[in-house]
Amino acid sequence: MKILNLYACLGGNRYKWGDEHEITAIELDPELARMYKERFPNDTVIVTDAHQYLLDHYAEFDFIWTSPPCPTHSRARFARKSTTTPCYPSMMLYEEILFLENWFEGKWVVENVIPYYEPLIAAQKIGRHLYWSNFRLPNFVARYIDIENGGIAHLEKFHEIDLSSYKGEQPKNKIARNLVDFEAGKIILDTALGFMYKQNVEQTSLF
Repeated sequence: MKILNLYACLGGNRYKWGDEHEITAIELDPELARMYKERFPNDTVIVTDAHQYLLDHYAEFDFIWTSPPCPTHSRARFARKSTTTPCYPSMMLYEEILFLENWFEGKWVVENVIPYYEPLIAAQKIGRHLYWSNFRLPNFVARYIDIENGGIAHLEKFHEIDLSSYKGEQPKNKIARNLVDFEAGKIILDTALGFMYKQNVEQTSLF
């Protein structure tokens, strides 16, 4: 199966997907892209704008996972509004949901934080994240991590990563906090594969 993993970071969601799929990862930060490639050498890693790549290449894939930037939607940012510069919530999130919903024929998932406002499009809450998709996600209890009180070592252990070689401009704790729990990533992909297999069987049985 051909998978597109957008805003890939260090592949938190991808960690337990295995190597039987053809995975293309899109990451804008060259340092994170380098580390992703070291972590998943069999994946194709492209340093470019994920939002534009989705528009240009969506039809080439069977399954798409996208995690658009979340800071402008974050409840944590809003809680600090007295010391934070006001900004509009980025509509890239909803652009991608609506685009995938209406244009993409495969299975897809959009992941983001729980926002400080009522989501404009209904989503499923799992742990600290919201998920939009075109297939029913299972109800499961996400692994818990205290991101507010745990330090960088705590986050690295939880996600099974090592950020010591990162030389980019992003704060390391921000990178680690943004990663999706790999157990959630595996459960969601397995669910998508199940729906796709069932769909293929049903289509085959028609002939």
